[in-house]
Amino acid sequence: MNEKKLVWNEERRELVFDCKVFSVWESYCKPPKLQQTSGELHKFSVIDAKDWAIVVPVIDSPKGTKFVMVWQWRHGAQSLSLEFPGGVFEPGENPQEAAARELHEETGYKPGKIKKIGEFSPNPAIMSNRVHFFLAEDLINTGKQSLDDDEFIKVSLVDADEVHEGIGKHPYIHALMGSALALYLREHNKRI
Repeated sequence: MNEKKLVWNEERRELVFDCKVFSVWESYCKPPKLQQTSGELHKFSVIDAKDWAIVVPVIDSPKGTKFVMVWQWRHGAQSLSLEFPGGVFEPGENPQEAAARELHEETGYKPGKIKKIGEFSPNPAIMSNRVHFFLAEDLINTGKQSLDDDEFIKVSLVDADEVHEGIGKHPYIHALMGSALALYLREHNKRI
């Protein structure tokens, strides 16, 4: 099958809502079968948000592998969540810079080595942005976080096996943490 026959063409876009975190647009598109005609446009909602990075910070020791993770209150879920650190890109920042900066700001750790291990669309049905995943190793603990005024974060060193066993259950409720863990396991040729 020629996949190009599945492409919708956007004819116009209208802003519906705009806030600090995202914008919502109505996208008016022609379906693939009507590309050459003046057929009816279909309306879809699209959320535009900044790209962001998620970092899997690893500490290997004779006692096993630990992840540097952060506890945060998540307003949508009305719950605490234990997550890998991460956050949105600053203007002009590349993904690796964003990942290293977010890791340091949220945890106080700087990466000796940082490597991109994957990239996803968080929800390609309605969101336009990308999330970039990084592995951080040879960590240096500066002991100093640099949190935003609205960030209240507690850093925890968590055994990798505990995260693996707990993913998908409280407090590991953030869906993208499952993606980060899967990419980490793939990077280390580990099988579930």
